[in-house]
Amino acid sequence: MTGIHRERPGAADLAAASDTPATPLGDGIWMSPGVSNSYAVGTDDGRVLINSGIIFEGALHRKAFAEVPGPTRAILISQGHADHWGGVTSLRDAGTDVVMHRNYRYWRDDNERLMGYRVPKTSFAFGKFSDAVMEHFKTIDPATIDFSFPEPTTTFDRHHELTVGGRTFELTWTPGGETTDAAVVWLPQDRILFSGNLFGPLFGHVPNLMTIRGDRYRDPALYIEALNAVLAYGPRRLITGHFDPIEGADRIAEEVTAMRDAMQAVHDRTIELMNSGADLYTAMREVQVPEHLDIGEGYGQTSWNVRAIWEMYAGWFQHRSTTELYGVAPNSVAADVVNVAGADALVQAARERLAGGQPVEALHLTDLVLTAEPAHAGARAAAADAHEALLDRTDNFWKKAWLTKSINELRTNE
Repeated sequence: MTGIHRERPGAADLAAASDTPATPLGDGIWMSPGVSNSYAVGTDDGRVLINSGIIFEGALHRKAFAEVPGPTRAILISQGHADHWGGVTSLRDAGTDVVMHRNYRYWRDDNERLMGYRVPKTSFAFGKFSDAVMEHFKTIDPATIDFSFPEPTTTFDRHHELTVGGRTFELTWTPGGETTDAAVVWLPQDRILFSGNLFGPLFGHVPNLMTIRGDRYRDPALYIEALNAVLAYGPRRLITGHFDPIEGADRIAEEVTAMRDAMQAVHDRTIELMNSGADLYTAMREVQVPEHLDIGEGYGQTSWNVRAIWEMYAGWFQHRSTTELYGVAPNSVAADVVNVAGADALVQAARERLAGGQPVEALHLTDLVLTAEPAHAGARAAAADAHEALLDRTDNFWKKAWLTKSINELRTNE
């Protein structure tokens, strides 16, 4: 098969909502693009919205949907990440039914209690969205924005059905999605499935079982079950959280099957290596998606998923060293190593590793020097070059963002 990720080169460029009308998708559905898209489904008795973008996008989505006959009878939320529910307050009308899975409260509470941890660890990758927010706030009074979490009027467990103006909407819980309150929305009369970010932002790619910004682990077994649920529907159109719909029942089935089988293969091979006595880092290097499945890694990474699977089953203790059991970081002795070996000698060793095609090993060496001597020019230059080498090797959204951030910091006052 030829993976669909090869046919969607623009699908790596996420963008915030803009002040533009909604795009008609046919079948009485409109899309208002944003950090996560918001969709309006027309009925004979008003519109039903699916997802609402982040908080500052709500007003933009409301304006975009002005031509879709209202009022808004219901807003269906596919998951607990803020880019899916943030605009609800701006989009709801009097009497709007806001539907979420009953696990929403866990993600609401996570968003609130971990704001100080996650925001700094997310912003490096979404700087352009921060810029868009600031530009938008220049045109409005922030005091008019309600930043509170919009409580649902309806929650459900495994399945929920509603009919509005002759159109039926079926919500099914898919805890294998990015959050344990994740759900898909099925339009049975049209054979259209709204999947939110069940597959991650990029359809046709491996998911992130744990993002580097910091998030709860996703269970690969539940992810596989969720993809089986999608296959059981047999949709002719798949409308995801980002970018254009995926068309054609056969193509959707082929791609979702490949994504499912890829995760199953990675899961099973990781378990084999765990049982064989191999170590985590060997598994991260060796486990790959079978080549014939042709799944992209533009957002998730198989090596990260291997680590997530390993630690989900076995926890954080890797049985490598007694030091793992204590709250003393390895870099606490970096100054001792540098004093013994010499900073310049370690930088030279890093340069040799880099010349030999081992940029990660080079970074292990420069990390020691920079922990002891943060301003060491030679170490900063070598580390920046190692990051450049790694950047040349990847098309992954998160890796590119992290490596670019690190290069910029290392090149500053080099």
